[in-house]
Amino acid sequence: MSDVNEKTQATIAITSKGQPVGEIVLRFFPDVAPGHVKNFVKLSKEGLYNGTTFHRVIPGFMIQGGDPNSKSPDRASHGMGGPGHTVKAEFNSKPHKRGIVSMARSNDPDSAGSQFFICVADANFLDWQYTAFGEVVSGMDVADKVVSMKRDGRDNPLERVEMTVTISE
Repeated sequence: MSDVNEKTQATIAITSKGQPVGEIVLRFFPDVAPGHVKNFVKLSKEGLYNGTTFHRVIPGFMIQGGDPNSKSPDRASHGMGGPGHTVKAEFNSKPHKRGIVSMARSNDPDSAGSQFFICVADANFLDWQYTAFGEVVSGMDVADKVVSMKRDGRDNPLERVEMTVTISE
């Protein structure tokens, strides 16, 4: 994988109400999830994630984002969008512990597209069911701020929690 190596990182800059919340820095696992890492890096470089939100936050579990539909203020479609393609599952032995980044999907194991989640607590029941493709190397305090925001009945934060993702090698 020429475009992703062990030094490749993603920085997720998060804002709410136009104010910075902070940054979450990720490192990837190209050795166990090469397709998912390549997909995330490609979508990031294309700007797909910029202006999307963390549209699902569940305290004691995870924060989920990366849905292009979340660029719209119409919250009814948040959580249902994707990039127009899917990535084949790459289940692996990385445990879903606090700080792990994994791909969201529907019931079909090969349905991951652009939505991802960051575990804010250990979630071992997801092991071998979802593709872990990275981990947070700094900014878990920011993820903790996001997961504790007031939310509606669908776990969507009441205030938009937008992201901008940049890749560095």
